[in-house]
Amino acid sequence: MNNIYIIFGVSGCGKTTIGKLLSQSLAIPFLDADAFHPKENIQKMTNGIALTDTDRKPWLENINRELIQQSHQKGAVLACSALKESYRKLLSKDIKHIEWMYLKGDFKTIQQRMQQREHFMNVNLLQSQFDTLEEPTYGMQISIEKLPENILSEILKILQES
Repeated sequence: MNNIYIIFGVSGCGKTTIGKLLSQSLAIPFLDADAFHPKENIQKMTNGIALTDTDRKPWLENINRELIQQSHQKGAVLACSALKESYRKLLSKDIKHIEWMYLKGDFKTIQQRMQQREHFMNVNLLQSQFDTLEEPTYGMQISIEKLPENILSEILKILQES
């Protein structure tokens, strides 16, 4: 079994940027959870409508199936919001080796980042993400206040030490 690395946090915290850097550094595939959303979910978010747990469940189950498959191959890095503990349980079902990496930042910083990028996630939904977020008590907790390269270095250092 190979490791699965899940980088999570609210929209705009840098999951994709850090995930791609980590996957390149570890020479394993990068998966973006956004690519697993059905069209209906994307349409809702584009229109400023927050997803429900019912909307998210099949999406998370599809990602979990892919992660199980990847764990039998080279492993993978996943960028996924994974805001609630119940979502993280669905993602990790039947996977033995997961490294959780929570990218932590404040509302104002992330809101400014979101306003400077193009993404289907409506910036007006950011507060709903913070309202839904259940911060973990496990895994890495990484501040997003640093440059991406420095965040990557911090993650790699922690992985080497563990």
